[in-house]
Amino acid sequence: MKLAVPMTLAQLVNVLYNIVDRIFIGRIPENATLALTGLGLCLPIVSIVMAFANLFGMGGAPLCSIERGRGSTDEAEKIMGNSFMLMLLFGVLLTAVGLIFKKPLLYLFGASDATYPFAAQFAEIYLLGTVFVMVGLGMNSFINSQGFGTMGMMTVLLGAVVNIILDPIFIFFMDMGVRGAALATVIAQLLSALWTVKFLTGKKAILKLKLSCFRLEKHRVKSIIGLGMSGFTMNVTNSFVQVLYNASLQQYGGDLYVGVMTIINSVREVFIMPVKGVTNSAQPIMGFNYGAEAYGRVKKAIVFTSIVSIVYTTAVWGLIHGYPEFFIRIFNQDPELITAGVPAMRIYYFGFFFMSLQIAGQSTFVALGKARQAVFFSIFRKVIIVAPLIIAIPLLLGNGIFGVFMAEPVSNFIGGGACFITMLLTVWPELNKKIKKKNAS
Repeated sequence: MKLAVPMTLAQLVNVLYNIVDRIFIGRIPENATLALTGLGLCLPIVSIVMAFANLFGMGGAPLCSIERGRGSTDEAEKIMGNSFMLMLLFGVLLTAVGLIFKKPLLYLFGASDATYPFAAQFAEIYLLGTVFVMVGLGMNSFINSQGFGTMGMMTVLLGAVVNIILDPIFIFFMDMGVRGAALATVIAQLLSALWTVKFLTGKKAILKLKLSCFRLEKHRVKSIIGLGMSGFTMNVTNSFVQVLYNASLQQYGGDLYVGVMTIINSVREVFIMPVKGVTNSAQPIMGFNYGAEAYGRVKKAIVFTSIVSIVYTTAVWGLIHGYPEFFIRIFNQDPELITAGVPAMRIYYFGFFFMSLQIAGQSTFVALGKARQAVFFSIFRKVIIVAPLIIAIPLLLGNGIFGVFMAEPVSNFIGGGACFITMLLTVWPELNKKIKKKNAS
């Protein structure tokens, strides 16, 4: 709980970067719904940037925890240094590729001639801050993995507060609209990145960011990418699925339902963050104790995170089902959008607690260094299940828009259940076997 509470708060605060933008954009005097929809079309770009931050951050941080548990501080610092360099290199590369292919990508993501100008305004500025996003988000994992949960929370809080302050100034007072939202986000992420680097090079950090550790070594890069591939594929497949959702909703319902999807995603980001906060905070604890051969504590962490995640998401499901209009009105007051959004939200969030099983199962695999299983279940739910269902259900049932939204709960049930049950059937016996072996020796 010492790690979980500040990390959960940090996750919630981190969501404010995008959520606050959408709340303000949904209230601009003119074209609020089109602007909000345009912002939603940029979500796949945001997901891709986060995917690479997770690839190197959440790939390196658990490895650092395991090496610390083994007493190998020098190797842990080299892993962190390699992760940092990878973030810088890929941050520059993503910026260049994104700016070059911005227009075809946004139309691929479901933009129309009416929404493209708003999407392009946000994307071109946000992409210029890719390196800041990568470093601020990715390197914060190394602060948390050392047990500095409160400092990790402060890193995110700094950016969120700056973003909240700058948003109304840029969007309304300086009349920058969507560009103002993007500029506020980039400045906030820059400050978070500087704060993170300052702490990791300072006296309080246990593992320090050193120039001598920046030289990339093939075996370390391979280990980092191998373990980070789970978080990476989860974000990339989220982006892929979001593109399919937007394209299908554009086909069956037009810009209105792409706007509804933007709000649904915004609400999901807020409510799923506590689950990610709890499971992410458990990862360094599981990894450290696994490396230290304290397998009983690993089992306790799995039980705790699973129970908390399931209870919480079940409560959230009831809340969203009972009061969908309340959550829609936070982002937009358009009566047409509210009418379309209420049934869509109830369908999309049906059986929401199965999503927590997916996250808890994958988080355990990552914490224990089981990259192959974590990657498989990232791909399994999104690519193998939900993507085909987005296309197939509307065609088979002939229910258009509602068939598109049905794909999510069906995939949660199948994918989440399969991931969690597999984790229990493989990890639990392994831990029991290691405990018996240790006791016998």
